[in-house]
Amino acid sequence: MPVVAIDQGTTSCRAILLDEDATLLAHSQRPFTQHYPQSGWVEHNAMEIWEVQREVIIDVIKRGGMQASDITGMGMANQRETIAIWEKESGLPVAHAIVWQDRRGQELCVKLRNEGLEPFFRQRTGLLLDPYFSAIKLRWLLDHRPDIRERAESGELLCGTMDSWILYNITAGQTHATEPSNASRTLMMNLHTQAWDREILELLCIPESMLPRIIPSIGRLAETDPGIIGANIPIYAMLGDQQASLFGHGCFDPGMVKHTYGTGAFLVMMIGGEPLFADGILTTIAWQQENEKTLFALEGSIFVAGAAIEWLKEGLGLIATTAEVEDLAMSVKDTHGLYFVPALTGLGAPYWDPEVRGMMLGLSRGTRKEHLVRAALEAMVFQTQDVLAAMEATQIPIKELRLDGGAATNSMLMQLQADLAGVPVHTTHTHEVTALGAGMAAMVGKGTLTLDDVANHWKSNQIFRPSSVRDDVRQRWNHEWKKAVNHARGWQHS
Repeated sequence: MPVVAIDQGTTSCRAILLDEDATLLAHSQRPFTQHYPQSGWVEHNAMEIWEVQREVIIDVIKRGGMQASDITGMGMANQRETIAIWEKESGLPVAHAIVWQDRRGQELCVKLRNEGLEPFFRQRTGLLLDPYFSAIKLRWLLDHRPDIRERAESGELLCGTMDSWILYNITAGQTHATEPSNASRTLMMNLHTQAWDREILELLCIPESMLPRIIPSIGRLAETDPGIIGANIPIYAMLGDQQASLFGHGCFDPGMVKHTYGTGAFLVMMIGGEPLFADGILTTIAWQQENEKTLFALEGSIFVAGAAIEWLKEGLGLIATTAEVEDLAMSVKDTHGLYFVPALTGLGAPYWDPEVRGMMLGLSRGTRKEHLVRAALEAMVFQTQDVLAAMEATQIPIKELRLDGGAATNSMLMQLQADLAGVPVHTTHTHEVTALGAGMAAMVGKGTLTLDDVANHWKSNQIFRPSSVRDDVRQRWNHEWKKAVNHARGWQHS
């Protein structure tokens, strides 16, 4: 019987329809508005997100030639860290949602870091002090909107990440909840107790009454309201988008890594039933299945990957379309000594340096646009390798990478990734791994699939094996890349 899976993303809302074998039957996707009120600020209209998400759910059911009453379950995936605040009584937002990309909380992070609190947050939450995370955004709103703080402290307001917001609306306000994979990205959940950390909430002056309750990621979690999409549909799974992708890639054993190349890039490694810590890498919850042990993961977030190619196209006008990137890069044998540190919005893992800005090193009269395009592609691989090296410090061996995202179609990039990492790189047969992961997680929660079924469902589209790159060449590449990064960081902080 069919299942609907949704992927509430950063720029669009998706929904897919799956049959009982997790075969894709229909797909629907619509964009929503991005708001940039100031430099470094990124906002969404939460009500617009909900309306668009509802539309694509209804649309995908119609596209599949079905009625809402035919749907036997739902799985949800969502952009993480983005935070919304709404009225308990009306369900209407009181401000725009602050998006995960937003950097306005940097001053607060510096203050907390200067007070020596980063190790405390790191040990409790597995995260670092960065504007990326929901609590920093929430505290900023409470500090800068006294009316919101007053109403929050009087119990009139609720808040949540996008999973909570969608769940609240799709259940007609009956369920205000989140789950561990999203809660572990807020900087408010204790990684060890998997509950809101009251000491952190007190430190950040955030009223606990605003927060959703934390429920399992997979199980019978809630039901849609029939007045919203036409039927009572059980919701069997909720996952943050990167964890849903990890699930969709079948990464269930420690050391399995999925890598998504998009605007940014996200590497997530399954580590099993106990949290582990690595310098510069986030420790997060993969998921928690009802009546099962919680599973943990390591994550490295790269802020700029495909965004660097977009910048070459839109910002510099060096290329007409992204489709020509591979041919341009392959038309030269190397970068002619050019290194590009694409810190257009700072550097993410493992550096976590929001102040550094981009730099090109090694320019000469012989440098052409082909070299710059190739250097931008190589920068994606070098940044990935930085994250993998930090993950391997846990002593969990990495045997392969499972990749998805737009850049995964670039064969030159994938081969370079395999050569530098020294492990096989597998690309997948579908571009909808996140939504697929949410849908298959729902089928596991419903009891129609097992984890073994999900693992067997995953298939490689292409496999790129390491070629005969000598270790000394690989080491020289890494050394020169790190030297370039240190130059960029030194310039900003000098």
